[in-house]
Amino acid sequence: MLVFCSHIAQIRWTVVSLWSISLARREVGRQRVARRRSVPALPTPHAYVPLPSGARVFGAGLSMSDENIGRHPLESVLGYRFADTRFLDRALTHASLVESRLASNERMEFLGDAILGLVVCECIYRKYPSLLEGEMTKIKSLAVSRQMCARIAMQMGLTQHLQLGKGMQAENGELPASLAAAVFESIIAAIYLDSGFERVVGFLLPIVGPLIDEAAQSGHQQNFKSVLQQHAQRASLGTPIYRVLDEKGPDHAKCFKICVEIGATRYESSWAQSKKRAEQMAALNALKELGVIIDDNNGGLKMTDGN
Repeated sequence: MLVFCSHIAQIRWTVVSLWSISLARREVGRQRVARRRSVPALPTPHAYVPLPSGARVFGAGLSMSDENIGRHPLESVLGYRFADTRFLDRALTHASLVESRLASNERMEFLGDAILGLVVCECIYRKYPSLLEGEMTKIKSLAVSRQMCARIAMQMGLTQHLQLGKGMQAENGELPASLAAAVFESIIAAIYLDSGFERVVGFLLPIVGPLIDEAAQSGHQQNFKSVLQQHAQRASLGTPIYRVLDEKGPDHAKCFKICVEIGATRYESSWAQSKKRAEQMAALNALKELGVIIDDNNGGLKMTDGN
């Protein structure tokens, strides 16, 4: 009888021990999941508030007074003082710096891209009522291209404030165009979430408005391959053929040297960080040599008469 009771007690102790170990493991797992999901929450987006009547336009087009500038260096550049700077901080945080991508600016980049597209499309629609859908699409594709967004970000100095993890910058100290474009789109989302649509429109129009006008007036919308194709057909020159002459760099950051040939003529080649871009620049070289596109007095490009 004593032996039987001893066995029962041992079994009970074993069951209790296993149960305690199971609870401890569950708690450890719960804490690990909680740590992985622990992402600093952004505040609730600010309700839409229209600009007050007669408000002064400052900097890049947003209403604010001189005394409101100064907390973050970018606020004076943007011409906008954030009601909650957590939006700005998130917009400047790259995924390489945080454990969870939810704590980076990737979601804001997604939102900013959509907002930029909407603002540009409405601007084109209202300013050019005689353009057809295809023509408006060409202008929009230039105004919201990654190259254009990257150029804007560089000119405004946004990339200098981007928080990056180790190894993200290129050897020459310059950021890839994709990262520069992403921070510009994230800033757009930050302003929208902080103050609403009208404020972000006021920020964007002075920036993209001139780019839209330039694209509409140029006649080429930076699609030099299309212009060359059309010119070659009209002039019966033959079909343009693009050839890769050389490539350099590692697989993740290759550069390509490409030229275009029409008939027996090979035109000046061009280097770029993508085949698509190198082909466009090679087409531009050919168009310049053919006299279809020339440099204007403002440092831009324009089609010659009759093209």
